[in-house]
Amino acid sequence: MNEYIRQHYIEAGNIASVVRKESLSRIKEDVSLLEVAEYVENRIKDLGGNIAFPCNISINEIASHYTPDDNIPCFKKGDVVKIDIGVHIEGYIADTASTVEVATGHHSKLIKACEEALDNAILSVKDSVQTRTVGKVIEQTIKKHGFTPINHLTGHSLEQYMLHSGISIPNYASVFSQKIKKDMVFAIEPFATSGSGNIIYGKPHIYAALKAKKTAHKKISEQFGTLPFARRWVPEMNIGDLKGLREYFELIESSGAIVAQSEHTVIVGEGGCEVTTR
Repeated sequence: MNEYIRQHYIEAGNIASVVRKESLSRIKEDVSLLEVAEYVENRIKDLGGNIAFPCNISINEIASHYTPDDNIPCFKKGDVVKIDIGVHIEGYIADTASTVEVATGHHSKLIKACEEALDNAILSVKDSVQTRTVGKVIEQTIKKHGFTPINHLTGHSLEQYMLHSGISIPNYASVFSQKIKKDMVFAIEPFATSGSGNIIYGKPHIYAALKAKKTAHKKISEQFGTLPFARRWVPEMNIGDLKGLREYFELIESSGAIVAQSEHTVIVGEGGCEVTTR
């Protein structure tokens, strides 16, 4: 990786880290999800970054892919909130997430298990390590605390303007495995739950224009490229205009159990990795 590209990854990571930390303090009872999402997205731009995907604010049994369409949903006491933020500089992406509980501490052990799994996974990442090895570390850490990893959700490699560029890091000791190599960039994201660890699909709130089939799709493609966008970003378009686009459905824990998430982006080195979003 040349220094020009590396510095873009580092800059994106620094912005994502600042915004993630600032946003957590804004998650309070009776505050609307939209207020926090718009704060995150505007703050990214204020700091000189670009939005890599809509701010995900997924609550309780929703593991991922929820972003508010309007200002109606508000945080409630006891909510377990995952905030997932993406920043890019010229397409070089930082992807990071944290979990916080609103005004209670009933799920602090679950959140801690997820954070520890992420820390341990980061320590295991280096050149020539197999993805299943990292997944095994995540699984063992989460289970040690008495919880279950979400098997269907994975970490993922990142490339310029590509959120998922072909290599996945599972949250368990998968039979299938790929080799991690120096200079690869990964978003590592353990998900933990007290439930079954299986996923069902909800409604889409996020889309991407991977193939511009209609005139409306071409306009979206010109505006967002292949990166995801929120339905609320294109209020002039109706549901019919969005048909045929990639839909990012809500990912929901099938038994209705609470889910926690932790995530950092790393650049792989020979003897370890560099965290860009710490």
